[in-house]
Amino acid sequence: MSTPYPFTAVVGQTDLRLALLLNAVSPAVGGVLVRGEKGTAKSTAVRALSALLPQVDVVPGCRFSCAPGAPDPACPDGPHEPGPGQGRPARMVELPVGASEDRLVGALDIERALSEGVKAFEPGLLAHAHRGILYVDEVNLLHDHLIDLLLDAAAMGASYVEREGVSVRHAARFLLVGTMNPEEGELRPQLLDRFGLTVEVAASREPAQRVEVVRRRLAYEDDPAGFATRWSGDEHEVRARVVAARALLPKVALGDTSLLQIAATCAGFEVDGMRADIVMARTATALAAWAGRTEVRKEDVRQAALLALPHRRRRNPFDAPGLDEDKLDEILDRFPDEEPENEPEPDPEGPEGPDDNGGGGVPPQGGGPEGGGPAETTESTEAPSEAPEQQPDAPQPSAQGGGGAAPEQAAVRASEPFRTKMLSVPGLGEGAAGRRSRARTAHGRTTGAQRPRGQLTKLHLAATVHAAAPHQKARGRAGRGLVIRKDDLRQATREGREGNLVLFVVDASGSMAARQRMSAVKGAVLSLLLDAYQRRDKVGLITFRGSGAELALPPTSSVDAAAARLEQLPTGGRTPLATGLLKAHEVLRIERLRDPSRRPLLVVVTDGRATSAGALGGDPRELSGRSARLLAAEGIASVVVDCESGPVRLGLAGVLAADLGAPAVTLDGLRADSLAGLVKNVRTAVTSASPASGTSAVSHTHRRAA
Repeated sequence: MSTPYPFTAVVGQTDLRLALLLNAVSPAVGGVLVRGEKGTAKSTAVRALSALLPQVDVVPGCRFSCAPGAPDPACPDGPHEPGPGQGRPARMVELPVGASEDRLVGALDIERALSEGVKAFEPGLLAHAHRGILYVDEVNLLHDHLIDLLLDAAAMGASYVEREGVSVRHAARFLLVGTMNPEEGELRPQLLDRFGLTVEVAASREPAQRVEVVRRRLAYEDDPAGFATRWSGDEHEVRARVVAARALLPKVALGDTSLLQIAATCAGFEVDGMRADIVMARTATALAAWAGRTEVRKEDVRQAALLALPHRRRRNPFDAPGLDEDKLDEILDRFPDEEPENEPEPDPEGPEGPDDNGGGGVPPQGGGPEGGGPAETTESTEAPSEAPEQQPDAPQPSAQGGGGAAPEQAAVRASEPFRTKMLSVPGLGEGAAGRRSRARTAHGRTTGAQRPRGQLTKLHLAATVHAAAPHQKARGRAGRGLVIRKDDLRQATREGREGNLVLFVVDASGSMAARQRMSAVKGAVLSLLLDAYQRRDKVGLITFRGSGAELALPPTSSVDAAAARLEQLPTGGRTPLATGLLKAHEVLRIERLRDPSRRPLLVVVTDGRATSAGALGGDPRELSGRSARLLAAEGIASVVVDCESGPVRLGLAGVLAADLGAPAVTLDGLRADSLAGLVKNVRTAVTSASPASGTSAVSHTHRRAA
């Protein structure tokens, strides 16, 4: 077993280390979500935390880590007889992104349950993490239904497994830690709220601090055991402090003044629900215990707010998390602390005693060479996050606006977003779980049954009984029970929804700047991005203007990155429509190789004018028609958002839509309230016309929304 990097050797990252330690003191805080760029010691700090947790006593042979003094009465391995326990270190269990539901919650042997009446249960990761740490790296990439199961178990302290009437329950209390890189997509607000604390981490830009990070990392890699030995004294001190804080926690008093401070803070920042108040109260109590005090102070409440509130204030994925500290101080100053009476002095034998700020204590940093660096430094040797490969073009009037075209104009702000109609890809897909198009999924309504391929996961009970019934006499059935064989088992096939790749192709030419049209266009695209976020899609952004097209944002799960690129988008120059469509064709071809199961939806936002052939040469309108028919011939589902406005309209967007085999919808028609209660399915069907003509037919299906 490899030697883990010592927790106390992580340079800086004060908030991260403090949030982890507070959860170690009081698991009721509800876990911590660590957000930050790559290479910022997120995973290193989490993996190192388990070494600081006290040893746990378990019932010998119990797969669910029951405590000898208070075993779980519903433990599947119980009941347990009274007796001495067996000590072991607290576990740190990692949940991989590609884990299945059975791997997380456990698996029931349905065949034995039906044929023998035995509840044969194989524990999952939730059982292994009981009384330890459950670590989820890249939690934002985990499927939503797994996150729901995970957070439900963390909130209830128990895991329930239900399979066709067979039920198993076991205790599952653990310290939940998730890490994520926001560039790869955000968590839904409902899931963010379920994490007790959130910490933002970033790499230091100070050379001296980065030098210390590299020095420690190289020393660890050269001699892991020797490096850990040099930090063992600091590790022991922090471990002792965690034990002392746990013992002190029940004695900490949360007074009425502190409760008023907490309630006023949550109300002042307009936080939804009451979970924030409860988490703040638990965090402030843990801070006081960590500082060696028995009374919560204003500084504890302040620090608790900084850890518990920023992620709960987001109203949409484009809001940056954060908290106005001046406003926070103003709220807390309305409720000054009462003078404490007979406040006990901190334990002088503690590793550091409480910090000067009254509770923000973190592990010591002076045990290694050069001492410790200031906050916001990292342990990892990876380079800091580089700027994205693709950036919006800087203004280039000569390149983009040549040939007498309209000059480039500065970027305009998007209009207010609105709720859009749902656009979906036709047919039945098999992509990643989402909320847009119909697909065969592991969850959803049951549509049929088939023989299982590999391990049985979802039993179709009626089909299984139907398959076994004709053979009961030949199998010598006696009594009421059926004789079930493995060949009788049937897997349920289910239909749900998948996420798609929504590729936006946005016209940024000079004609789009007329009558403030670009502001409305950006508002429409921003609305579609919000819809893509809610439906768990990947998104990409192509813009075209002047003489070329640019992939402004490669396909990603981060819709806020797409919104940022959209906000910076300038306009000007001619309209190379064909170049934009061919760029979309190339991007979709590459993405089909990378992720063949994710079906694309092409959204072309334009007025349909084609005034430039770019580097292709030839007639712009003829080239755009040929490019559109190329996309249609490959069966790519598309929709054209017609941006033309004014009393005189040329209808060129409608011509483009016909070539794409796609519907055309105006900016106003894109609004969900423009045709209340209707859902639009984008249907693409290539007709029996000759391939040379590329003619395609478009069928639109409208149905009432559920």
